[in-house]
Amino acid sequence: MPHYRRPGWFTRHVFNGAVAAATRAGVSIWGSRILRVRGRKTGEWRTTPVNLLTHDGARYLVAPRGDTQWARNMRVAGGGELQLGRRLEAFSAEELTDDEKVPVLRGYLRRWKAEVGVFFDGVSATSPEAELQRIAPEHPVFRITATS
Repeated sequence: MPHYRRPGWFTRHVFNGAVAAATRAGVSIWGSRILRVRGRKTGEWRTTPVNLLTHDGARYLVAPRGDTQWARNMRVAGGGELQLGRRLEAFSAEELTDDEKVPVLRGYLRRWKAEVGVFFDGVSATSPEAELQRIAPEHPVFRITATS
């Protein structure tokens, strides 16, 4: 069964809304963007706030909560759009293998551990590589490339 941690009431009703509102207004909070991806069943646009990570010159989206709806939609859609203020950037997405995820997860935890660390079962940016390899299957990671 896929790993997924459902957000609590505060995250769903307060935190995500506040981050999304600021991002839509053009204020990025530590790399925040609004992810727009087509639903895998309806084809309708779905939105959620995400943290955009730049690591070793490439850009990534990490699903800290696990196999989220947006990650499942991304697998089917193969890309989407990132919004910051009025700017929309279309992109294609490629899901990384578990081995490829390790350095990206380390970079993600280095940047956002205070915000998302609870979802990584005690693993941090300074954990041994074996620990990052252990949790890699639980966290989808997508390398994104601008398409226009």
